[in-house]
Amino acid sequence: MNERVHTWLVREGGRLRPVDLVVLDPPRGGLSRALICALARLMPERITYVSCNPATLARDLKWLLARGYVISSIVALDLFPQTFHVETIVKLRRASELP
Repeated sequence: MNERVHTWLVREGGRLRPVDLVVLDPPRGGLSRALICALARLMPERITYVSCNPATLARDLKWLLARGYVISSIVALDLFPQTFHVETIVKLRRASELP
């Protein structure tokens, strides 16, 4: 069965707790608001976000930071030299978690 991640998380997310780590690698359009909300309800301790689009990454980080996450680290990788493409990996943790 194929379905959107946020649809599955809304239905099954309550059975997944506690969640230590979620790894995100969305398409260039980034995360949907529904998925951000589903992730906030899931409350993973850590999130690793891999992005190929700095604009949607910035938008999604704004949403995640507003929902109680802080940035632990950011790394930019030039996987395609001499092009404008950059992959960015951001590690986030819940603000209540000790460093």
